[in-house]
Amino acid sequence: MRYPEFLKDGGRIGFIAPSFGCAIEPYSTDFEKSLNWFKDKGYTTVTGPNCFLDEGIGISNTPEKCAEEANDFFCNDKSDVIISCGGGELMCTILPYVDFDAIKKASPKWFMGYSDNTNLTFTLNTICDTASIYSVCASKFSGEHHQCVDDAFDVLRGRKLFVANYDEWYKDVWGADAPEDEDTVEICEYRQFIYNGAKPSDSVSFSGRLVGGCMDCLVTLVGTKFDKAAEFAERYRGDGIIWFIESCDLSVMSMTRALWQMENAGWFANTAGFLIGRPLRFDDTFGDFDHYQAVLSILGKYNVPVVMDVDIGHQFPQMPVISGACANVNAAGNTLAIDYCLL
Repeated sequence: MRYPEFLKDGGRIGFIAPSFGCAIEPYSTDFEKSLNWFKDKGYTTVTGPNCFLDEGIGISNTPEKCAEEANDFFCNDKSDVIISCGGGELMCTILPYVDFDAIKKASPKWFMGYSDNTNLTFTLNTICDTASIYSVCASKFSGEHHQCVDDAFDVLRGRKLFVANYDEWYKDVWGADAPEDEDTVEICEYRQFIYNGAKPSDSVSFSGRLVGGCMDCLVTLVGTKFDKAAEFAERYRGDGIIWFIESCDLSVMSMTRALWQMENAGWFANTAGFLIGRPLRFDDTFGDFDHYQAVLSILGKYNVPVVMDVDIGHQFPQMPVISGACANVNAAGNTLAIDYCLL
């Protein structure tokens, strides 16, 4: 696994829009504020040509132009690290135009983003053997922000290789930094569900190499020429694979189908454990069948730890995950900690 150099003080931060650009409010204003936040801290910001555009379908520009921007930033000396402008819907359409061979040959750079950006954070791991950071996108650095955003920046700078869950989470507000109207935001106490195999457990500890992302995007890759997950699992079988998975638009039935498809494509070979983020459709059910059953009906058979309702993904806040890194995971009661090992 290739680990890029961490961002140094006064370094250059590149911004690209392989998914949505910051073309509408509040994203355009928040992105401008974020750029100023980085500049105030002494960093140089370098924006790609698509950052403020809305000229594509589900992405900032045409697939060719989005890929061209990504290739340029990954393969040339424009910046030291790269942060995505945002998530979106059809980033998968840029993949045929991404030059993975050139990216593999170039000096590695950290790329940070989540949701639709799984199409790069995951393929950087599985195709290019390059670690990435599954965490917040660029506009989250505007103004006052949640501790998880600072944690992500500390990981990007190499100042934090240990993360833990947060005390509260904001239900169904999709990444809100803080509630503006307490009548419309439900602040939930932290709940964590630990299974040793499919049996409830009070605590669990396990180690392995992390890989994963947004299930909606992952299942889209199954069976395509960009599907190198089974090869990745075999290549790192000595480490054991820890899958971190969360979902955005999927219903509980869709989650089950997606996990079944990934399983039958050989993705879960050599698995050491699973970290499952809270789905955006948290309360979705099919009769009495909820997201816990949706996950365990497929993953319970592996007889490895499954930790659910983890602070990862579309329900805010989100722990930054170094995808591709080895990790030691410890979960007990309402606490979960991940210690990253760059091996």
